[in-house]
Amino acid sequence: MIFFGFVLAVIGLIHWYFWLRLVRDTTTRRRWRWIGGVAIAVPAVLLVITPIIEPMVTPRAGWLTAPGYTWIGVMFYLLLGLLAVDTVLLVARLARWGVGLLRRRRSTLREVPVAAREAVPASVGGAGNPVPPVPPRSTPPAPAAGSSDPDGPANPSRRQLLRRGLALAVGVATVGVAGYGVVRAYGPLTVKRVPVPLARLDRRADGLRIALISDLHVGPLYGADQVRRVVETVNGLDADLVALVGDLTSSEAGAVRAHATPLRQLRSRYGAYFVTGNHEYYTGVEEWLAEAEELGLRVLRNERVEIAHRGGAIDLAGVNDQEGSRYDDPPDYAAALGDRDPTRPVVLLAHQPVQVHQAAAYGVDLQLSGHTHGGQLVPFNAVVRLDQPAVSGLATVDGTRLYVTNGAGFWGPPMRVGAPPEVTLIELRSA
Repeated sequence: MIFFGFVLAVIGLIHWYFWLRLVRDTTTRRRWRWIGGVAIAVPAVLLVITPIIEPMVTPRAGWLTAPGYTWIGVMFYLLLGLLAVDTVLLVARLARWGVGLLRRRRSTLREVPVAAREAVPASVGGAGNPVPPVPPRSTPPAPAAGSSDPDGPANPSRRQLLRRGLALAVGVATVGVAGYGVVRAYGPLTVKRVPVPLARLDRRADGLRIALISDLHVGPLYGADQVRRVVETVNGLDADLVALVGDLTSSEAGAVRAHATPLRQLRSRYGAYFVTGNHEYYTGVEEWLAEAEELGLRVLRNERVEIAHRGGAIDLAGVNDQEGSRYDDPPDYAAALGDRDPTRPVVLLAHQPVQVHQAAAYGVDLQLSGHTHGGQLVPFNAVVRLDQPAVSGLATVDGTRLYVTNGAGFWGPPMRVGAPPEVTLIELRSA
């Protein structure tokens, strides 16, 4: 309840800020302020109730959740835009204040005090040349309303016109970015081919290909059509095996089972393998593990299998997501990685990149992960980087190679900006 109250407070403050900048500062009539207030309050309410009603929404009624989740992305970029504009205006105001202060100081230093000049005796100028009296300085009249004097008060109508223009510019930019994000989220998948050299890989197994999928988040907004597109993309890669590294869903199995059925059509030489992500635990892990088996996915639950390829072999291991520790189903690295042949390389499937620290202690050659979505909405990737050793792409952590995929789906807002949906083909190479 404390966390929920905190979230409500943050949402309320953000939308109050929107009202200040987009309504109060741009309108004067009470009627328009009421209309603007309602226009901002409605999406705020939708944002709060959408996660609550989502479990009750049937796949065909998934559109009911679209406005609330879409508003999350719009709100994010609208907030960034307004904060950026306000920061620029604040800097400009401080700069103008500083310039005005400097001008006044220089003017004061150049002036001779009037009292001193009036005190000079007439004889100083000689009998025939008395020093003329210096007239006192008159105070210049205050600039009239609408004056262009930079030191005078700004024209209220001009200020309001500026605020309207800035609000319109931020709104148009936000809609443009959000629209692009929606199109990108539902658009073509990016296929990345990533060669990864492994020192212990037998030369006979050189070229073993792993199709990596993550974070489908099957649910009301990511249904059978999108899953079918992922399957067709993977099948077109002719991979030796398929690895699905968690977050298959964001909903309960019974609600979206039909959406996941295209996964049965996945094709590969050595099968498709699956490990849990954090969202499986939020939506009923046992039901989803049973569903994964029904879909033809081999679940690696803190275990490993041998993959023989052209006379060579690798160990393919999988551990539960670390969120499983809260549900009495934690990752067990010793069970998955202990007592194995040290001459064979091991590839570990683990949902979160941060699990690489434990994996490295067991000499894992390569860990394949997802979870981050590549940040999903730039610049949110910078925030994700605070919690994970890598956000997207290939990295080396504690001597272990780590590849983090952007994932194919999305979570929350149906948008992707700066982190395109991805299917990756990992090609193992003998070093």
